[in-house]
Amino acid sequence: MTPEDEPVSDPGDEGDAAEAADTELIDEVLAEVEALEVEELIVLLEQATAERAEYLDALRRNQADFENYRKRVAKQLTDDVARASGALVEKLLPVLDACDGAIAHGSGEVEPVFAALLGALEKEGLARVDPADEVFDPNVHEAVFHEPAAEGDEGETTVSAVLRPGYTWKGQVIRPAMVKVRG
Repeated sequence: MTPEDEPVSDPGDEGDAAEAADTELIDEVLAEVEALEVEELIVLLEQATAERAEYLDALRRNQADFENYRKRVAKQLTDDVARASGALVEKLLPVLDACDGAIAHGSGEVEPVFAALLGALEKEGLARVDPADEVFDPNVHEAVFHEPAAEGDEGETTVSAVLRPGYTWKGQVIRPAMVKVRG
């Protein structure tokens, strides 16, 4: 047959051909199903049910993995924000110390700025550790001087003077108080 003798195909004929092929495939599957015994159909049904259960288990595992991932990322973000804000507060502690020093030397003009800064930081989670006459706690206090206990005062070691206040940020010590202890 030469190329001139070949029939020209109409684009609409391709859609009709695909539809006819689908119909033939469906007819073949129906014929095969009709030829199967009931026992064979039960086996096929059990296989399909087992396959469905495997897919369902895989889906549930993927959903649980995604939920765990989402929670982990949210916690990590919260931790990162807390760590960054804690680092900023640590950088501001020398400013608070300078204000403390200025106020101690009689410069009252600094007091409103100090109060405003300290108040804003306290609202966010900063707490000042100023332990005068408290029991010495090495987790919160840093002893730099030690004086002997007074006669008859044999007991726990106490803080006799605060040389530099300490600070906690959201319950964690970011700088221990520098103290003089007795006992």
